[in-house]
Formats: sequence, structure tokens, C-alpha cells
Amino acid sequence: MLGRGVADAIRDGHDTLVDPDLLAIAAEPDLFVVNLECCISERGERRRRPGKPFHFRAPPRAAELLAGWGVDCVTLANNHALDFGPAALLDTLEHLRAAGVAWAGAGAGVREARAPRWLQAGARRVALIAATDHPADFAAAEQRPGVAFADLEAGLPGWLAEALAATAGADVRLCSVHWGPNMTAAPVPHVRAAARELRRSGATLVAGHSAHVPHGAAGGILYDLGDFVDDYAVDERLRNDLGLLFLVELGSDGSARGQAVPLELDYCRTGLATGRNAALVGERFARACAELGGDAELVDGRVRFALS
Repeated sequence: MLGRGVADAIRDGHDTLVDPDLLAIAAEPDLFVVNLECCISERGERRRRPGKPFHFRAPPRAAELLAGWGVDCVTLANNHALDFGPAALLDTLEHLRAAGVAWAGAGAGVREARAPRWLQAGARRVALIAATDHPADFAAAEQRPGVAFADLEAGLPGWLAEALAATAGADVRLCSVHWGPNMTAAPVPHVRAAARELRRSGATLVAGHSAHVPHGAAGGILYDLGDFVDDYAVDERLRNDLGLLFLVELGSDGSARGQAVPLELDYCRTGLATGRNAALVGERFARACAELGGDAELVDGRVRFALS
């Protein structure tokens, strides 16, 4: 989330929002994908909606920062992409394009929003499909910019199953889904059901987000990635100021395994967690994996876990 206080830091010229040691780890995989929970623009007006107190917009230089961090692709299917209206969303696409950062999950119309983004990871072709289960009024339409909306509480929509079927030729099919309520300690029932259905429909890996705290992983599903950069208030019970960077390795034999690197999110700055904080977030994640039927263990400050 690069808006609000983070946006102010970007405008003030603070380039070290992410610790260089953390970025060095993030550069190890073939692909670096994040959920971008804001628009990037200098235009638009706050989209007033009942029950929506937060509106996030980053300055144009945010796109260059993402590229400088090594981000290959962002997902925009979330509940903040249209915070400042369709013009700001379209600006976001242009700024990302100019910076050389790919995106998925939003577009000038429904076809673009739902379209898979094809990426290259070494010798493998990766099809990334992004969707969000809220809010419905952010949904793209034939002639209306918006996001790839999926009413997951009603079951897996046909377009999402069709998108997965259409990417059957990919070596890896990654589904990035913004789902469920904020600040929950574990995935809610409709998220669990949708995740399993996505896997049955052909997703190699499902990566969820929205809760602002990491959830467990099992069976090819990362239920919630938690946060990476933000200016959010800290919930002392859930400790949303502690996060994880997920490194996932997909074997040519269909195996999948990962490492979760503990993070400490200060106000508008993120670095590697150490000491008690690293142990706390690592142990919580390992327990969450076990509760979901996954296999995880804390080794040398990282959580190593099985996904397949």
C-alpha cells in the first residue's frame, strides 16, 4: 500500500521504504509479484461509499519505485484500485506500463480486467489470473474501467473457471485473489471453499490477500500473504506490523515448497524481522499451516513449508 503516509514519504524523496537486505532476498526468485492496494495517479476524486473510510492513492513515482525493487508484476484486483475513480485507475495502468511493471486484475474494460497476464519465469511460462471478492461496484464492465470481480460467496464464477481452462498450456497457473474480511486470524469458510475449488479447476498455486496478517499454507494454497509495506495502525492482538515474504519453489515434477521470511513493518518502512518478533511471526505461521493440514517448521529464522 503506497498511498497516504507512504505516498507522503515517496513525495519527500524517501527511497528506502524497503530495506536493501530484504530486496536482495526478494530478487532471488525468477518472479516477484505483489498485490498493489492503491492507485497510482495525481487525478481523480475520492469515491464516496458508505462504510469506506480509507482511500489510497500513490504519486506517479511509486511505479518507478516498484520497478526499482525488482517487482515484475502487480495485481490490482482489490478494494482500493478504484478509490479515486476510473481516471486514476487508467493512470495506474499507464504509469506501470511506463515503468515496465506488468499487472493483472484490472483494466479499461471487463475483458482486460479478467485476462490472464503471461509472464516468464526462467524457462517456464506463468499465467497469472487475479480476482477480488469485494466490492461488487468496482467490477469492470464492457465499457467501464474496473477490477476482475468474483462473488466467491456464491461459488466459483464461470469466468474464473474458464480463465483457468484457457491457460491450460501454461507451465504454472497462479491465481492471486483478494478475498475475505480484514484483520482475521484464519481464512473464513468461503475463502477456504473458493481456494479448494480454484485448485480443482487447475490452479498450480493460489495466493490470497486481504486480511492484513499472514494465514497458513497447505495444499498449493497460500491463504493470505499479509502486508509488505504500509502505514497502518497496529493491532496488538494480531500484530499486523509483522509479516512474511513468501519464496515459493515449484519443481518440474509438480512438487511445491516454500520459505517464509519474517518481516517487520514500521511506519512506511519494512525490513527483516529479528529476535522475538521473527520468532513470533514464524511460529504463528507454522502453527497456522499445521491447523490447515500443512507441514511447516522453523529453521534458521525462516519457516520452511510444503505446498504440494
